[in-house]
Amino acid sequence: MKRQKMVLMTALGLLISGGLFAGGAKQQQQGSGGLTLEPGVLTVGMEIGYPPMEYFDIDGKTPIGFDVQLANALAAKLGLKVTFVDTAWDGIFAGVNTGKYDVIMSSVTITEERLAAHNFTKPYIGNAQAMVLLKGSSVTARSPEEIAGEGVAYQAETTSDIYMTDLARKGVQFTAYEYDKVLNCFDELRNHRVDVVVCDSLVAFDYIAPLDSPFEIVWQGTAEEKFGICLKKGNDALTTALDTALDELFAEGVMLKISQDIFKMDMVSAARK
Repeated sequence: MKRQKMVLMTALGLLISGGLFAGGAKQQQQGSGGLTLEPGVLTVGMEIGYPPMEYFDIDGKTPIGFDVQLANALAAKLGLKVTFVDTAWDGIFAGVNTGKYDVIMSSVTITEERLAAHNFTKPYIGNAQAMVLLKGSSVTARSPEEIAGEGVAYQAETTSDIYMTDLARKGVQFTAYEYDKVLNCFDELRNHRVDVVVCDSLVAFDYIAPLDSPFEIVWQGTAEEKFGICLKKGNDALTTALDTALDELFAEGVMLKISQDIFKMDMVSAARK
């Protein structure tokens, strides 16, 4: 199958500073101990265009979303402030390897291949694949295996890409439209330029949530994926510190609170089972 790769957006390359401060003495201790690249700062690589996990507020400048709230909560635990580095997904792993940021917090699925190349924290949220149509669509398929002949949009170099590529190898014939950002997938579906969007269920839920949403989920896979924080291979000290902080956030109910705020439901507890 020949793919039609449509690159509509490039990385903004913005360096956005924000976050929370905790006790100054603790912040100094963490920085002087070499826990992070910049003393007192947790620098987070993130593709800020993936609602509801990470995206810009209406001002177009302020990062918001699940991973943003989590990064701020973790930094507060470690006595650090946060700097977010907006990074194109196709270069995000190279960035952590070359020291552009301490961690990647950007809906990163933990896979065997990634575990071999990077450090990961314990998982903090579960995820599945979902298939989204326009309400009233003429598409009759109710699973990805049935989408022969349709135009299918998904974000390139993600688990959705892996999933659809695997289906193509198995003989399902569809026209693939790969985009740099999931936002573009839904824009194209809204404008009838593609027939189907395949994406993370966490993202799909956000798009169908508004009462006036033109979208509907017609299929959702098993929630076998789990997201974690990705670090450079061998960065064990920061990995351990983040794991401890994550455990505390779960125990204190902060993770559930963030989930309720973003999704209006518990999307995190299953990640620890």
